[in-house]
Amino acid sequence: MSRRIGLALIVLVLVAGPAAAQPCPDCLEAGSARVAVDLPPGVPLGGYGSLARRAWVPDLLGRHPHAFWFRPSEGTRDELAVRALLLQSGSTRVAWVAADLLAIDASLTADVGRRLQTAGVAPATLVLSASHTHSGPGAYVDSTVLGWLALDRFDSTVREALLGAVASAIRQADAARRPARLAVASVSGPSIVRSRLRQSLDQELLVLKVSGARDEPLALVWSYAIHGTTLGPRNLRLSGDVMGEASARLERALGVPALFVNGAVGDVSPNRHGEGATSELGAQLAALAQSGWDAATPIPRPTLAVGVATAALPAARLSLRNCLRGWAPRALSLPLGSLFPRETTLTAVVAGDTGWVTFPGELQTRLGRGIKDAAGLRHVLVAGLSNDYLGYFVAPDDYERPSYVSCGVVYGPATGTCLAEGAAVLLRATARGEAGTDRRVACDADGAAR
Repeated sequence: MSRRIGLALIVLVLVAGPAAAQPCPDCLEAGSARVAVDLPPGVPLGGYGSLARRAWVPDLLGRHPHAFWFRPSEGTRDELAVRALLLQSGSTRVAWVAADLLAIDASLTADVGRRLQTAGVAPATLVLSASHTHSGPGAYVDSTVLGWLALDRFDSTVREALLGAVASAIRQADAARRPARLAVASVSGPSIVRSRLRQSLDQELLVLKVSGARDEPLALVWSYAIHGTTLGPRNLRLSGDVMGEASARLERALGVPALFVNGAVGDVSPNRHGEGATSELGAQLAALAQSGWDAATPIPRPTLAVGVATAALPAARLSLRNCLRGWAPRALSLPLGSLFPRETTLTAVVAGDTGWVTFPGELQTRLGRGIKDAAGLRHVLVAGLSNDYLGYFVAPDDYERPSYVSCGVVYGPATGTCLAEGAAVLLRATARGEAGTDRRVACDADGAAR
């Protein structure tokens, strides 16, 4: 009799299959990939417009195939990469990309979308985040103004190398999808930054842990606000700066892609600089991010919800008073015409009690904190420098104080507040399941929300 019972149990196990095949109630699907960026030799660096980076005279004779206003790069300090995370629950798909770049412009985001469509990749909401390294490649944005200021003249070869890397990373991440869980942790960051506006900073280092159904590592997303300027303008080697240093250490430790997403970075700079500081600060950030990975708590039933809002912007103008340290009348400004767009897009993603929202440039700390406080979620990641780049955004009273930061604000004194409020509203609506793709945020001529 006992032998018959034993045989019956064996048959039952074989028919039912292994326990791991049972549904995972707290799972969505996730896949990740890391792709090295294969850049041509001599690509200029993007980020600094100082004389240390500029050519003595423009390369009118064509001696350097990819550099014109700036000096060519002199090799590579650390490998530049594109990291991608593809998340899917039901029919909702999000492709999150972290790239070792100074900024992402709207045309690059659109080109990636078209490239994926041509390749037959199923539609997904794109979140393209630049790390804001000031030692990444230049020459990839087709803008005369940004080219002369910080990125050099547009070069189609460089643009194609970046487009290819981003599209390849997303395709690989999509192909690697499997049941996955999300967990999150908030860690107090190190005292390695200072405020350009002499205000309090947000030291939060947020970690999103992505692991498989059996808790195997799949990817790590970490966010912290820091300018990628530990390597100064005299550096001519390609590098992800301190953020790339930390991500590389995390990848060696965990064996999975580590996506860095910068936060409200407009008024935040590292307080140390140089080669040694880059290595040491990168090690500190990596250790803290790994501690967040170890301490992360699961996000229960992380069904994805996506919301998109179009934001109408006032006409762009440059405040000469802010750029000339106050030595100009308040009313004197330079119209920028069609150099800057009259609208942009905000994208929010919510998974359970955690959300993230894109911001099209460099917003100051207090605006980023305002988004987090007003979103109504347990954890909020403000993805600055994502999907578009429109300069700096500050609070109205800080716009009235001439500085390097306020000089970079081209949409008036209150547009930053308007967009920050719009981002928080979008997050709340997305969390309630009310957000779609037809929401609008409108800022009038003074930047006030309406």
